[in-house]
Amino acid sequence: MDLDSTMNRIDFSVFSVLRRRSAAVLGAIFCIAVASSVFLSLAVRAAHAADQVHDEIQVYNAEIAAVGQWTFEQHLNYAAIGQTQPEVPGGFSSNRALQGTPEFAYGLTPWWEAGFYLPFAVNGDRQFLSDGAKIRSLFVVPDAGKRSFFYGVNFELGYELPRFSLAAWNLEIRPIIGVRNKEWEFIVNPIVDIGFGSNGEADFAPAARLARNLGDDRFIGLEYYADYGKIGSFLPLQQQSQQLFVVTDFKVDKWDLELGAGYGFTQGSDRFTLKGILGYAFPVPGSDANSAPLPLKMGAPSRAQQNQQSAWAQNSAN
Repeated sequence: MDLDSTMNRIDFSVFSVLRRRSAAVLGAIFCIAVASSVFLSLAVRAAHAADQVHDEIQVYNAEIAAVGQWTFEQHLNYAAIGQTQPEVPGGFSSNRALQGTPEFAYGLTPWWEAGFYLPFAVNGDRQFLSDGAKIRSLFVVPDAGKRSFFYGVNFELGYELPRFSLAAWNLEIRPIIGVRNKEWEFIVNPIVDIGFGSNGEADFAPAARLARNLGDDRFIGLEYYADYGKIGSFLPLQQQSQQLFVVTDFKVDKWDLELGAGYGFTQGSDRFTLKGILGYAFPVPGSDANSAPLPLKMGAPSRAQQNQQSAWAQNSAN
């Protein structure tokens, strides 16, 4: 056996061990997240109305930036027919309001991405409003975009201003579980939103996505977003937020785009909402400038990755 063959086997063995360890770490983080959300849900108080703050309407698919890579997304959501009664007395209401946030993220490891947000809104009176800031830490199974089964968990800590939230400090725990093949993907995000302090509570706000891969970086699908209210004491159905969006994902040169229109089925929902996400992945320093940028969380993989999907299924099975 020659030296090159021996070194290749050693490299493969080391990579396999690292993959198993990272998966074990991620599994432990996931269990801690679920346990924490259950514990905190028992420690909070009375139920509030469904949330009207929607600076980010998105289902996470566990894909992250490459190590050393920056990505950018601009989220914009407009409630053409929204809620006229503020969630917070004297505060923000969603009717005819534009909400959004720039989102910056950075790949730290093959399984860890950090990011931050600067949420804002323009209310029905055309007044620009800041809604504090958020930071997040996203842990995923490595190479999620190449797997038929993928998972992860996102922790997002935010500070919100009084007109938007009764609780100033909030934590989102977002598990990510998904399956895909060459034609379809199905993803669920069973989100727990936790507000700290005397006015805080733990709400269950799940999201899900079913999308069809049309090829050439194009997807169409349905996305579901809800806010059931406080865990252990859900709001009556008509007071919950229940929305279904028709969405499409596609690419324009190196830019990712997602557009969607959503309908609310309950009185506690925004009746009609338009959403858009514009994303760009910056080249990794020192990499080939002609290589395709990493796909963002919205779900549209690059053409090069689509051509490799038959190999993905084999890799995920190993």
